[in-house]
Amino acid sequence: MKVIAFNGSARKNGNTAVLIHYVLDELNNEGIETELYQLAGKKIQGCTACMQCFENRNKRCSIETDGLNECLEKMFEADGIILGSPTYFTDVTAEMKGLIDRAGFVSGANGGLLRRKVGAAVVAVRRAGSIHVFDTINHLFFISEMIVPGSSYWNVGIGMDKGDVEKDEEGIRTMKTLGKNMAWLMKKMYA
Repeated sequence: MKVIAFNGSARKNGNTAVLIHYVLDELNNEGIETELYQLAGKKIQGCTACMQCFENRNKRCSIETDGLNECLEKMFEADGIILGSPTYFTDVTAEMKGLIDRAGFVSGANGGLLRRKVGAAVVAVRRAGSIHVFDTINHLFFISEMIVPGSSYWNVGIGMDKGDVEKDEEGIRTMKTLGKNMAWLMKKMYA
């Protein structure tokens, strides 16, 4: 079993990555292979609504210039997917939104390539707006027929400056519980 995690933050090792690592650590403790993929510097653009994915049906986006197809390959090969984003004006980053929109289209155009994979959202926030980010990510999971594990609270960690989320004890507990629940669910589904 493998989980691919995407860090949608512009900071490779910022608060979002810290939170994702807590989830990945729990998955690793349960013997599940993990990988963290950084969207920082990738300039993932939004969907252009060209609809070529529905014509080509080749599990790829027709936009070949920004690395999204590498992300899609990793998503379609994985059993579990974590999408992590900081909160930018009450939503995901532009790169994460591009990944969400284009992955959703390509998956749907190819018969539901995300169907029944396990998905989890991880959100970093300074103060407010995180629930909308959480919803944005979960909307992809639900419309793609993915299975979403819960945690002890919303999958949110609070912090402004790099590393501040380490002070959010409840946020860290939430991420650890998420990792344990994700591992339990995947073992039930795939073992």
